[in-house]
Amino acid sequence: MRRLARSLLCLTLPLALNACAQPAQPAAQPQAQAARTETTKTGTLRIETVASGLEHPWSVALLPAGGFLVSERPGRLRRIDANGTISPPIAGAPPVFAQGQGGLLDVVLDPDFAANRRIWLSYAEPGDNGSAGTAVATAILGDAALSDLHVVYRQLPKLDGGMHFGSRIAFDANGHVFISQGERNHKAMAQDLEVLQGKLVRLNLDGTQPTDNPFAAGPGVRKAIWSYGHRNMQGLAVDPRSGRLWESEHGPRGGDEINLPEAGKNYGWPTISDGMDYATGRPYPETKGRERPGMERPYHAWPKSPGLSGMAFYTGHTRSPWNDSLFLGALADRCLIRLQLDGDRIVSEERLLVDLGKRIRDVRTGSDGNVYVLTDEQDGQLLRIVPPAR
Repeated sequence: MRRLARSLLCLTLPLALNACAQPAQPAAQPQAQAARTETTKTGTLRIETVASGLEHPWSVALLPAGGFLVSERPGRLRRIDANGTISPPIAGAPPVFAQGQGGLLDVVLDPDFAANRRIWLSYAEPGDNGSAGTAVATAILGDAALSDLHVVYRQLPKLDGGMHFGSRIAFDANGHVFISQGERNHKAMAQDLEVLQGKLVRLNLDGTQPTDNPFAAGPGVRKAIWSYGHRNMQGLAVDPRSGRLWESEHGPRGGDEINLPEAGKNYGWPTISDGMDYATGRPYPETKGRERPGMERPYHAWPKSPGLSGMAFYTGHTRSPWNDSLFLGALADRCLIRLQLDGDRIVSEERLLVDLGKRIRDVRTGSDGNVYVLTDEQDGQLLRIVPPAR
């Protein structure tokens, strides 16, 4: 019996060791899922699953050669092939504060990405003693790793808590980058020009501060500030038709809004707001009404907060019934919002993907005429939305 046991051990041990030595699967293979359809005001759209199994994906960037970059809030950056194959985490991402609403947030391609392979990342950066603040870094994208990581922006001071980091990144046509963020749930800071919480900032692409920023010459103020009085901005996009910047932000209950932020202007939070305290159903003590001299009313607001996250213009597709639309993800209302535009004027609203019942964290539009969205779930998905035919 002992001789038999020794013989079996000699046979099974090499097999076990060989199994342990096998490399892990290099990427998650896509599993085909049937497309769904949905009837809309303009016809029937199709919902196709590009990839599943993403852990709370936060942002998607469309690669010019095909495929995608996706950030996962716990701190991972992944590449997804056009066929839906998900890569292992790309090495070299910055460390993140992955608590509450913090983590790895926006990922966008540099305006000159085709030549320089540079990407931009926004994230909650850990500080001392459990503090954190929004930060932005650039890096060079390789096949499996990032290189030349360089932090170009840090929100200061860093604060305790896991709320209201923002954050989105957008570029104008004049060599500037805009960075949105939140007030970290410290409401009064949004009105304080000596700190960066609750501010939209504008930098040059090398991270320096433009000399024509509205507060560039002011004493005792942060010179990177473009506009202030913001609560928690999670949507930011430049209208390709006009070059004008649009921004969406989470208000309190009943206070979600869109702004067209202009240099040096005060967008009011928390002094003016359409929203209410979640706990009491009444305005916050800091809120003095919906209007006040020297403060801007929202360009567009919702009486019931949809929980806005992600923003993308759909333009240049003249044969599509969705041409000249603005798309926004909705977390609380679990849908995709389509605003029909006439110039800057919002003429109608349509709710899409309602039956899907998923928190829509990000939305991007492709040159192929399709719309791409991320669902913010433990088992999150990248979806392709094929518009109705005209």
